[in-house]
Amino acid sequence: MFDDFSSSFIIQHYNYWMVIVLMMVGLYIVVSRGNLVKKIVGLNLFQTAVFMLYISVGKIIGGTAPILTGNPDEVYSNPLPHVLILTAIVVGVATTALGLALIVRINERYGTIEEDEIADIEQEIDRQESA
Repeated sequence: MFDDFSSSFIIQHYNYWMVIVLMMVGLYIVVSRGNLVKKIVGLNLFQTAVFMLYISVGKIIGGTAPILTGNPDEVYSNPLPHVLILTAIVVGVATTALGLALIVRINERYGTIEEDEIADIEQEIDRQESA
């Protein structure tokens, strides 16, 4: 009895499970990788998972577009989450473009996009300035 409930619960909410997996993969990429481009990819993956979460929450099964037809029993989906996500996608693209532009500048200055190498170069510069 419990197994039927748990498996049906998991199957019915598969989109939320996929969102959780995508969020964790994106967070893992951001935390574990030293390459700045890979960090941007991880942030984009995490951001996409958040978009999917909000769209999933905003969808009502059997709901239609909120166009008033005079039927009081009509079920409507809320369009606000979809509109907000559309705006967030535009902001996400702009943020990604800015991040990549900064990475290009960092690469021009330090010759690398690896975090640990940049930190080593900065420490060497600080040592030379203090000496």
